[in-house]
Amino acid sequence: MLKLYGGAFSRAAIVKWYLAELDVPFEFVLLDMKNGEHKEPEYLAINPFAKVPAIVDGDFQLWESGAILLYLAEKYGNLPNSPEYKATLVQWVLFANATLGTGVFVEANRDREMPRLMTALNSILANQAFLLGEEFTVADVAVGSLLAYIPIMLKEVDLSPYPAVLDYMKRVTERPAFQKAMQP
Repeated sequence: MLKLYGGAFSRAAIVKWYLAELDVPFEFVLLDMKNGEHKEPEYLAINPFAKVPAIVDGDFQLWESGAILLYLAEKYGNLPNSPEYKATLVQWVLFANATLGTGVFVEANRDREMPRLMTALNSILANQAFLLGEEFTVADVAVGSLLAYIPIMLKEVDLSPYPAVLDYMKRVTERPAFQKAMQP
């Protein structure tokens, strides 16, 4: 059975969400980060950088939430065989982790980056239900999870100028798999 390693309040919740969407059974291994379980040799053999999340799927080990999401989509999702479609998924997962995350959650970047990012997302989501159109994908897990963290972590940020983003956030956070995996 697939094992997902994570800490309390970690990005492992994003992977839990996607596993729930895919209906893939897994064992969650909660590491006690405060007591350094993620720095023990057993876990360092899985992720030498001592970060979570990480997965072990049979003999295969993988860390970094974006890489894990893409692996799960490829192995357990029902992806079209198109390289263009797969590249678009990769684009959105990388956007979430490298651009959206740093543009929103790094305070020094927020004032400059957030309006630009949210304006573009709002424009895209004003015309379609999800990032790739009308179908929910792993791209929505990657981007939607970060957007869902904004009202929790950045209570002072006003998203009202971006109504399509707010509607999208409502759509993804009301999904049963999100409710199961992401709610405390």
